[in-house]
Amino acid sequence: MMTEPVFLLETFDQRWEQYRLDLKTCRAEFSNEALHDLRVDTRRLLAVFDLIRAIDPHTRIQRLRRVFKDQLDGFDDLRDVQVMLADISENIESWPVLSHLQLHLQKREKRLLRDAEANVRDIKLSAISRRLSKVRQTLAAIDADRLSLRLLQSVDNVYFVVRQRYGWIYPDQPTTIHAVRVAFKKFRYMIECVYPVLPGFPQTQFKRMHDYQTMMGDIQDAEVFLLVFAKFSARHTDLDLEPAHQFYKRCFTQALTIYLEDKGELETFWRAEPEKNFPWIDEQKNEESI
Repeated sequence: MMTEPVFLLETFDQRWEQYRLDLKTCRAEFSNEALHDLRVDTRRLLAVFDLIRAIDPHTRIQRLRRVFKDQLDGFDDLRDVQVMLADISENIESWPVLSHLQLHLQKREKRLLRDAEANVRDIKLSAISRRLSKVRQTLAAIDADRLSLRLLQSVDNVYFVVRQRYGWIYPDQPTTIHAVRVAFKKFRYMIECVYPVLPGFPQTQFKRMHDYQTMMGDIQDAEVFLLVFAKFSARHTDLDLEPAHQFYKRCFTQALTIYLEDKGELETFWRAEPEKNFPWIDEQKNEESI
């Protein structure tokens, strides 16, 4: 396994370099794909900052984290609109009345795309780079003693929040599932950072965590769609939108049911307590004993 200071520094460098490259691409030829890549890069940088805070809780880390978090939040509305448009395109043949909502969302998408492109061009890369150089100097000078423990503790802490919110899930309150999703997303990206120093970590975990997050995301997307649909229907009472509305209510119920049936998989992604084995270690031992 790679030593902790080396892997953390290399991870920091790789994530920052990838962000810079994709920001350059996004500015040179703005597109949905380029913007998606930039959003993913931003989340991965935020995960690195969360780990660094466990080592160096300096306020500069929190301020930098806020800069990138604000960038990410600025793209949320566009992402929601594009998800809804993709869904409508799949169902418009069955529900032609959706063409009215599609046109409304397409106009909104154009405005949000203009705003997103302007926001991308407004990112002060040189100023961020200077601030990040100070963070890198801190990382380069880290004493390896107890670093692994502190990194794992930071993941333990985030997973504790995930499990705590998981315990507060109420099926009739989808916002409680969304709260789990927000915390789980942070946990997942942190795992991507620390996995090189995890004993016996199975690469299959990445897809399983992605799929688990997607189940929760499907619920959130369906709920946002229903809220937008309701507002649109209230303004267009001349359209017979109720059959399509009932269809999307069933889609929401289906997404919720799928997650509730498999939500217990959460317990298999990390150890329940710091003194416990990682679940994949126990699974490997059980397989060897058979």
